[in-house]
Amino acid sequence: MHPTLPYAGASRTKTRRLVCASAIAGLALAGVVGLGLPQSAVHAQRSDTTVQMPGRAPLSFADIVERVKPAVVSIHVTNGGAKVAQGPKGTPKSPRDFLPDLPDDHPLNEFFKNLPKEWRGQPGPSQPRPSLAQGSGFVISADGFVVTNNHVIDGASKIQVSFDKDNKYEAELIGADQRTDIALLKIKDSSTPFTFVKFSDKTPRIGDWVLAIGNPFGLGGSVTAGIVSAQGRDIGSGPYDYMQIDAAVNRGNSGGPTFNLEGEVVGVNTAIYSPSGGNVGIAFAIPSKTAAEVVTQLKSGGSVNRGWLGVKIQNIDEDTAASLGLGEPKGALVSEVTAGGPAADAGLRNGDAILSVNGNKVADSRDLARQIAGYAPNARVEVSILRGQKEQTIGVKLGKFPSGKELAKVESGKPAPEPQATEMDQLGLSVAPGSGPDKDGVVVTNVDNASDAAQKGIKSGDVILEIGALAVKNPEDVANGVKEAAKLGRKAVLMRIKSGSETRFVAVQLKKS
Repeated sequence: MHPTLPYAGASRTKTRRLVCASAIAGLALAGVVGLGLPQSAVHAQRSDTTVQMPGRAPLSFADIVERVKPAVVSIHVTNGGAKVAQGPKGTPKSPRDFLPDLPDDHPLNEFFKNLPKEWRGQPGPSQPRPSLAQGSGFVISADGFVVTNNHVIDGASKIQVSFDKDNKYEAELIGADQRTDIALLKIKDSSTPFTFVKFSDKTPRIGDWVLAIGNPFGLGGSVTAGIVSAQGRDIGSGPYDYMQIDAAVNRGNSGGPTFNLEGEVVGVNTAIYSPSGGNVGIAFAIPSKTAAEVVTQLKSGGSVNRGWLGVKIQNIDEDTAASLGLGEPKGALVSEVTAGGPAADAGLRNGDAILSVNGNKVADSRDLARQIAGYAPNARVEVSILRGQKEQTIGVKLGKFPSGKELAKVESGKPAPEPQATEMDQLGLSVAPGSGPDKDGVVVTNVDNASDAAQKGIKSGDVILEIGALAVKNPEDVANGVKEAAKLGRKAVLMRIKSGSETRFVAVQLKKS
């Protein structure tokens, strides 16, 4: 039994007395503080009952909910062709086979008979079976256009929407935008006008009340309340900012609306921060301004067309700014120019610092991505850069931002021939000459799982940039670094390793020869 339970079950009369005593003490304290106030302040407090403060929360949200809830839908998605997970190859065994001496009249025999087919060890391949998913959405027009999240309907073979009365309607996908996670649906049955809601054209302030309505865990029409906790959140999902709210949002709320007290949509719920997977009071919504702009393009053409520069970029921190001769850490550093892209055609290079676009200063890499995405494909922009301590302006004709598959194809290019790997026995790994963006260094092709290198987190695909403070250009440099460390009697060698976009120093113990 929990140690606090006996106290919780104490006399209610005594508890009431304690509460009342506390309340009286609180009032007394407030009275003492009030005595010290100027007379004018006391009068102002007495007269505020006749003044309606702006933004004051209602005693109940029921009127707002009653007005907007009929426009909120639950999304039911069928993803066709999903296969049932299969075990090892061969005829699976029945659980009964693991108990060969079990008597025929044992109760477990009846249990085994009632198991699902896939658990009874029936031979034969598993049949494809559709999977089901749920989300939320909201109607934005009387003829049945519905906004939801792209990840809710991604890969769907069948989409249905339902209102509170569980009357399901077939819906078709008009268009989706993966970058903002917005999708637009159309209810096929438009014989009767639907209740709809509008996007707000005002940005809510931090601290404003908001309501989230959706379909968490399949519980359609659920309403939660909270406030706007923050604006301009970067959640690592593209260049766009998100609004943070503390209204309870859970799985199934994705795609549902966040309302202000005027019953207008101020955000589209899309993600939560949660170590456990459930609500902890930190949810993120796509701001209404961003969502409305995307919906307009999806409605007119089924897709969103954005400008594309064709570079990989990173932020400029204070050290990088100092090394470039910049007075402040602003702008975006080009880490890689995509071959055949607009930037490459215009003459941009790796290491250029982009400072502004058409005279608009660039704050960081996300700001640059947002600015470029705001231009239409084929637009011409003037990009101000710093190259070799000298500022210059380069004209670029933007391209059309490619889809995920198109971008992967562009960036991969033609497959490079597989370089010959060189064994580094004392390090417990193999390396090969670098190429492309990894040409300055050697690429780790294999790591012995029992080696110290593996224990230190080095893995295939990592790039060795330095060994013993010496730059590495080829596998021979690594071998020479190991030899030098051994000659000096060192038990380990210090290497600078690049993993993805991160660089770190790792001291790897040398194997005894």
